Amino acid sequence: MNELFDLYQEIILDHNRRPRNFRPLEDHTCSADGYNPICGDSIKVFVKLEGENIEDISFQGEGCAISKASASLMTVDLKGKTLAEAQEEFKSFLAMLSEDEDFEVDFLEFGDLASLSGVRRFPARIKCATLAWHALEAALQGNEQTTTE
Repeated sequence: MNELFDLYQEIILDHNRRPRNFRPLEDHTCSADGYNPICGDSIKVFVKLEGENIEDISFQGEGCAISKASASLMTVDLKGKTLAEAQEEFKSFLAMLSEDEDFEVDFLEFGDLASLSGVRRFPARIKCATLAWHALEAALQGNEQTTTE
């Protein structure tokens, strides 16, 4: 189990140090801001839709390693998916974070997102891990107010 924990930590650190899709998306279809008043994380998510598909997705912002890694992992996971698939991923991700800490996460189902499953042991950090996801949800709903979920 320690080897798996170490792998998860490495994935989080890698996505924090070298976040994927960390850039403004000039030709975005929608965007939204997220802010976590507890720790000061601030994320802006950009989405380019082609019909019902997420053609491109990116983010910018400042925050802790968990919020930045989660945003990076989210963009990698959702690029090319349909809106319905993205909504299901969001529901599954929230469910994973709310499970008991003894719950075994299926790495095949969650892929690298499973690296964030350890956050559930620290309830105050769950908001860090879900901030970009809530910003994405706001963007897709056309909500221009900064989300603090």
